[in-house]
Amino acid sequence: MQEITIPQRKPRTFIGEEFALNSWQDVKPLYENLLNRTLGNAQDLRQWFIDRSELESYLSENMAWRYIKMTCDTASEENQKNYQFFVEQIQPELSVYSDQLNKKVLDSPFLEELTDAGFYITIRGMKKSVEIFREENIPIETQIQTKQTEYQSTTAAMTVNINGEELTLPKAGDLLQSPNREIREEAWTKISERRYQDHEKLDTLFNELRDLRHQLAVNAGFVNFRDYMFAAMGRFDYTPQDCFNFHEAVAETVVPLVDEMAKERRTKLNVEELRPWDLKVDPDGKPALKPFKNGEDLLDKTVECFQRIDPKLADYIRIMRRMGHFDVESRKGKAPGGYNYPLEEIGVPFIFMNATSSLRDVVTMVHEGGHAIHSFEVRNLPINSFRNPTSEVAELASMSMELISMEHWGVFFENEEDLKRAKIEHLEDILEVLPWIATVDKFQHWIYENPTHSIEERQTQWLKTFEQFSDSITDWKGFERFKRYTWQRQLHIYEVPFYYIEYGMAQLGAISVWRNYKQDAQKGLDGYLNALKLGYTTTIGKIYEAANVKFDFSKAYIAELMDFVKDELEKLK
Repeated sequence: MQEITIPQRKPRTFIGEEFALNSWQDVKPLYENLLNRTLGNAQDLRQWFIDRSELESYLSENMAWRYIKMTCDTASEENQKNYQFFVEQIQPELSVYSDQLNKKVLDSPFLEELTDAGFYITIRGMKKSVEIFREENIPIETQIQTKQTEYQSTTAAMTVNINGEELTLPKAGDLLQSPNREIREEAWTKISERRYQDHEKLDTLFNELRDLRHQLAVNAGFVNFRDYMFAAMGRFDYTPQDCFNFHEAVAETVVPLVDEMAKERRTKLNVEELRPWDLKVDPDGKPALKPFKNGEDLLDKTVECFQRIDPKLADYIRIMRRMGHFDVESRKGKAPGGYNYPLEEIGVPFIFMNATSSLRDVVTMVHEGGHAIHSFEVRNLPINSFRNPTSEVAELASMSMELISMEHWGVFFENEEDLKRAKIEHLEDILEVLPWIATVDKFQHWIYENPTHSIEERQTQWLKTFEQFSDSITDWKGFERFKRYTWQRQLHIYEVPFYYIEYGMAQLGAISVWRNYKQDAQKGLDGYLNALKLGYTTTIGKIYEAANVKFDFSKAYIAELMDFVKDELEKLK
């Protein structure tokens, strides 16, 4: 392997090199120090921010490893216990002290002297946190986090038996790409039946989460949880109305394209009715693309792909690999999904995913790789709040890398026809995912605007929303019960409510970044990295500007970008 330098974490000058977290009593004196410290001038205040950042970075990374270990093996009681310890014993205390520290700083007469880029954004966030903090919400937040892990353990335990083999749902999902329609139908039906088996349990769990979240919002003086979350997530740069405009624009500009694609698929497959198990197979009847053999091969090829974009980016993946910061293959007992978890102290993140050797896995890897690049690009910013941008920016990093890397997917697909197929599939997926993003986001607005809704009302609303953004060709006849519950597969609804519209906004930005990259690769890449380097030291709009793209989700802009994607698809076909 190429010689690389493993990054070292910064010395712990405030908490001490030997500091270890075993109980809240270990942490409390450090928070008391910050709370009671005299801040006599701007330099004292700046040092206070640095010391607080050091402590919070340690705790963030400590929590990160507990979460990572739990998701890598959800069946381990020890991992669950270690994670719950932090959630139940540490986090509630942190919430109280965090509010007190925010108030202390906001009262400082020297605050206006901190004019470095980033402090304005951090202070703006602190003010909003103080505004919405309520001590009575701490136990509710603990309950919510505990409930959210129930979703993980429930879905991670789901397997199906096909041809005498027990398969995880991601592995069974690969069969939906089989040219044999009977195999696809069997796989789709078994996956759907298995999910449906737990639908009542997941309905009950969601009702509990909805009620807890609504109480949280009411306690903080909000009419509903949606409005609370817009404040809690620091959505300073857009409003719910902007989201509604996005939904409408997607329905008008993207759904007609998806409809055309579905008609073309039905014709190519030569089927009378396009069924839900026909949506992932190659329409020309070719077997599923196999871009890599196993996890190691996926990582080898990802390094080579990034090397072709910029050797520095390949080194980031090499460093993570050397440090053991990957868990990529699907297996029983592993939580679903994929993520890049920033590790605040070392600045080298961890990538988790459930690879089974599909094109989707390549996309997941380069997506999470984009997040990883972001972590490396911001690791030397002095304060942890500067290193943690909003998700609208974080997802710009990941979704842009999906498209930039696509220009170098020859690493995964040596055959030119396979490479074309992969690009077509990915671009069509982008067109299909925008309506899904609008569906999930619009559904969540309704859920929390109507916090006392019944399960039946929720099903009705889901179907209404689902159908607004779906193609009119796919026939669900006989499987309506599954259709009513397709929302339960979206972990964001359970675990990170309202974190979804960002994918849509960032997807638009990513298409623009890709367009720039295709016009001038070096200039496009420089713009991308310039945006990432800013972390969260300025507004979303200015970060997008640094990438030479617009933070815009108007109908006209979406239509312009969809025309570009459509043209690129036509060139490939």
